[in-house]
Amino acid sequence: MEPKRELSSVDLAALATELSRYEGAKLDKAYLYDEDMLRLKLRDFDRGRVELLIEVGENKQAHVADPERVPDAPGRPPEFAMMLRNRIESADLVSVSQYEFDRILVFEFERPDQNTTLVVELFGDGNVAVLDGNGEVVRSLETVRLKSRTVAPGSPYEFPQSRLNPLEVDYETFEARMEQSDTDVVRTVATQLNLGGFWGEELCQRAGVEKAMDIADAGEDEYRAIHRELMDLADALRSGQFDPRVYAELDEDGEDDENRPLTERGRVVDVSPVVLEERAELHSRAFDSFNAALSEYFYRLTEQEQREEEGGGRERPDFEAEIEKEKRIIEQQEQAIEGFEEEAQALRRKAEICYARYDLIDEVLSTIQQAREEDRPWDEIEETLAEGAEQGIPAAEAVVGVDGSEGTVTVEVDDERITLDATTGVEKNADRLYQEAKRVEGKKEGAREAIEDTRERLEAVKRRREEWEEEPEPEPEPDEEAEDIDWLNRENVPVRQPEHWYEEFRWFHTSDGYLVIGGRNADQNEALVKKYLNKHDRFFHTQAHGGPVTILKASGPSEPSSPVDWPESSIEEAAQFAVAYSSVWKDGRGAGDAYMVEPDQVSKTPESGEYLEKGGFAIRGDREYFRDLPSRVAVGITCEDETRVIGGPPSAIEPDAETTITLEPGKFAQNDAAVKCYREFKNRFADDSFVRKVASADRIQEFLPPGGSDLVDV
Repeated sequence: MEPKRELSSVDLAALATELSRYEGAKLDKAYLYDEDMLRLKLRDFDRGRVELLIEVGENKQAHVADPERVPDAPGRPPEFAMMLRNRIESADLVSVSQYEFDRILVFEFERPDQNTTLVVELFGDGNVAVLDGNGEVVRSLETVRLKSRTVAPGSPYEFPQSRLNPLEVDYETFEARMEQSDTDVVRTVATQLNLGGFWGEELCQRAGVEKAMDIADAGEDEYRAIHRELMDLADALRSGQFDPRVYAELDEDGEDDENRPLTERGRVVDVSPVVLEERAELHSRAFDSFNAALSEYFYRLTEQEQREEEGGGRERPDFEAEIEKEKRIIEQQEQAIEGFEEEAQALRRKAEICYARYDLIDEVLSTIQQAREEDRPWDEIEETLAEGAEQGIPAAEAVVGVDGSEGTVTVEVDDERITLDATTGVEKNADRLYQEAKRVEGKKEGAREAIEDTRERLEAVKRRREEWEEEPEPEPEPDEEAEDIDWLNRENVPVRQPEHWYEEFRWFHTSDGYLVIGGRNADQNEALVKKYLNKHDRFFHTQAHGGPVTILKASGPSEPSSPVDWPESSIEEAAQFAVAYSSVWKDGRGAGDAYMVEPDQVSKTPESGEYLEKGGFAIRGDREYFRDLPSRVAVGITCEDETRVIGGPPSAIEPDAETTITLEPGKFAQNDAAVKCYREFKNRFADDSFVRKVASADRIQEFLPPGGSDLVDV
């Protein structure tokens, strides 16, 4: 059995209940490991040190961990961790909740100067988004731009489309959803109630209902039995009355060795806040809390993954389960579209009835409005209408309910129940129903887009399965380094392209790993000097007029700055960058001069009697010059860690890129040179779709100097 790697919506409902007990804790520090595991170190008044681990990579977990098992703090914290510390260090954790019934946890932090929300997405590729007090994304581990939703810095955070919460479903709604299906009982429970395949089977097992029973053969007895078990589960999840278990498959020698802990006698495969009848054949260990069970489970899962990896063999991923999961999601989305169509049709029919029975409905509304103008209470109005119905008055007979708290009246006309706003007329009520129908149809379009996204994920799983099956079984060679991947000849190169704060500028990383940024225009030159030039950075510019402000960065914008013993190679590459992207290139010259100064020598205040243009600056004091730097740049494509176009001095670009093209001043216009580079890259990669995705001509052009260029040795 494949081990569980992702928490379900049921798991997160239980986890949110337990984590809410830590509300009031104060955050000490935030750490980020390997771009997918977040560690929040908190102090709780009653419990002392609290270590919250959140992982959104291949394993998707969130729980309070045993401090003894927390990984050591990483070395230099990445930008995301520093940003998070700046926002929520010393903040109070005021709430933890699950968003609807989705696999999303929402952490609210408050501090006197600002409030911050942490949204943890434990589905799909996983993500963590940091929101400001207005709900806008400050930063996220991954940028998401889908047809159905966007998660990107500067944009309002968009939750996934709302789904039915099965834990809040009354029996009438439950029965109606079940009867919308034409498949068997277990698939109906899984899809119509958004519980997923496993919990569909678990509830059927608990209710004593045959999973494979055709929905047409099921009746009230089966429905009530399943609904009763669902409500019992909901009560347990809300109250925190759990019986957490870790489930394991025991080794042959583990069966007889009762002296060792269960999780050391076999492979852990599942963890749950309640006892599972579907796992009755497995051995289980009980825990005092679900957090403790999760901590043990994922700790043991990591251990056994490391043992299997050291063993040298390949364990086949459960592609079939992933494929079935995506198919179930598509089926659920298709059924949702059908439901939206039916709902929109019903709303339009109600609006049409309002006009068709205008006089009757107008009489109902006018009667209520007149009574309210006379200050008659709602309960008296309802009694008067009931008396009128007994007297056979048609308008009163049509009324089936009055809700004073909402200001509405419900009528039954032409076999259709319609809830109306009693404070407005027939036309406005009909228009509201038409607008609601349009809104529901809009949800239908969103569901169609979501289906396309799911189908793309389904095809991606199928491609991964094909790649895995085609890849030969590796022979264990623990003492030798793995061979480099031949990315140029690989048929399918995975795309990994996170966004970085500096991408709006010209940029590259030196051969020593330091970031260099430069302005593309006067506005950016202005911004670089005012906002991004810190005291330990270095400032570069060319002797020639019309060049970018170039900054060799000692730290990121949200990181503490400290002195750097700059390598000569990084300094020379930054100076060459300043020359290559200046008017030296545009003039067709093969070399140029640049200088370097410290930040405190750069000023936006001109000398007396002088004037600084926008993007200009004054330099005071001595300058360090670099003579006859070559006007050459390289553009390349990286495949390790991130997949993207990079460009800059050849000595910095060539070691990091899988393949590069060198350019010098020449005859081809900037856009023409970019197209030539793009075509050349397409010829070099077997996966030309990968080149289209990450290295289009437009993206390449961003790294080319202004002016004409020639491709060298191509």
